[in-house]
Amino acid sequence: MSDLYYLVRTPKKASENPPLLILLHGYGSNEQDLFSFAEELPEELLIVSAQAPLSMGFGSYAWYSINFDDKDGKFSDLKEAKESIDKIALFIDDIKKKYNTDATKTFLLGFSQGAILSYSLSFFYPNKVQHVISLSGYINTELLPKNISKEITTDYYCSHGAVDQVLPVTWARNSKPFLDDLGFDNVYSEYNVGHGVAPQNFHSFKTWIQARL
Repeated sequence: MSDLYYLVRTPKKASENPPLLILLHGYGSNEQDLFSFAEELPEELLIVSAQAPLSMGFGSYAWYSINFDDKDGKFSDLKEAKESIDKIALFIDDIKKKYNTDATKTFLLGFSQGAILSYSLSFFYPNKVQHVISLSGYINTELLPKNISKEITTDYYCSHGAVDQVLPVTWARNSKPFLDDLGFDNVYSEYNVGHGVAPQNFHSFKTWIQARL
């Protein structure tokens, strides 16, 4: 059983097997952050917002540590990141079972650190989720399995702020050619914002989700 704390928005349109949307917040945030989107998203969805396991104090959490070192620059704790990927995978299984969701319609939406892990989870656990929404994140090539399955049918919505001061847009731009080379269905867009989600961006990924319901 997963031990991740989470918030739930039950479907406004009840169904026997609702489609599932899992939300993964960014570094230093918490489960309340992305959950503010929930009321504006499609009524059919069961929406679950997970809290990352590492407490930073004062209501802030992280999926893995980011270390700042004058000698080596900024680097991620890859061991913690992989542990969180495994925890999220177990969490998804538990939520699917508990709420009897539609196993063919699982969406994983991550922001920043949550987006990085959403990409990685889709490669480590092929087809556990059918749809990934990556907001202000990038594909960390240090956080990939040795061999990426060619059987993956997951599709990807990727977006980034053109003036992101936290995660450079140049990192995010690598996602499309990476996914294209693998033959995976994906879209990529940029918005004239920093490290955040523009209103147009929200409407764009909402439409993308609706098209897959």
